[in-house]
Amino acid sequence: MPAMPPEVEAALAEVGARCQVPVDDARLVHRHSNSAIALPAAQLLVRVASNPDAFNSVVSSVAITRWLARQGYPCVIPADVDPFLVVARVVSVWRLLDTADEPPATGAELGELLRELHHQPRPPVQLRKLSDPFESVATAIRQHPDAMTEEDHTWLNDHVRRLRSSWADLSPALPTGLIHGDAHTNNIIRLTTGRGVLGDWDHVAQGPREWDLIQVHYMARRFARHTQEDLGRFTAAYGWDVSDWPGAETLIQIREITGLSPYIRKASTDGLIRREVAHRVASLRLGDKSVQWHSPTR
Repeated sequence: MPAMPPEVEAALAEVGARCQVPVDDARLVHRHSNSAIALPAAQLLVRVASNPDAFNSVVSSVAITRWLARQGYPCVIPADVDPFLVVARVVSVWRLLDTADEPPATGAELGELLRELHHQPRPPVQLRKLSDPFESVATAIRQHPDAMTEEDHTWLNDHVRRLRSSWADLSPALPTGLIHGDAHTNNIIRLTTGRGVLGDWDHVAQGPREWDLIQVHYMARRFARHTQEDLGRFTAAYGWDVSDWPGAETLIQIREITGLSPYIRKASTDGLIRREVAHRVASLRLGDKSVQWHSPTR
């Protein structure tokens, strides 16, 4: 087996024992807040979450995707093993898909996937309610004060308090129900058949559908991931324009903050990520919506 981080090696050893499959062909395909490791011979994909507090959310992601797959919804499919903990990492096992790199997913595809998801019947799965989207980032700020300067730390805490108040005052226009929670085109997996399926269900919840729909607008603002034409196709595919809703700007600002969580957790030990946190907070403090953000790959 190629050299892997110790926590990943421990997770793979446990997967091999539980699933009775070889792991010596393991290949690391992604590493950020989660690591993803392909096991080609076993046709499995192992996901290792670095945050042990994510256990309940990973359990929910497995339960909801099992149900959605039975409904015929195009999503990733878990293997026949439940999530477990290894050296304070949450491990889940999924079927390995035959994927293609091209063409990249489009806003229209995401709009179609979300429209179909939001029209699913009420799932027979206990899901958390998205009553406090700030929980993860607030915990990261509290646990990692050395991830940023004292001034940025104070400002960010105050900004979270302000946004919490704005969140509580929102009046959703759409019915509350099943949401993906992290819906963007990078989470659409292109299969060799040409079909796109929705992955990364760690944030699945019961909540306002606007939370799913605002993500593309946040990605367009901070990462230039979508053109106005692509946003228009997303809206047309879904059938409703979240940007016309009065709470849209508030949700984009909340997305900007909640997206900091994995970066804050790593910033004290990774200089590149620490600089990115400083860059993002500086633009937020200035109120500059034109500043582009970066996504460190390690």
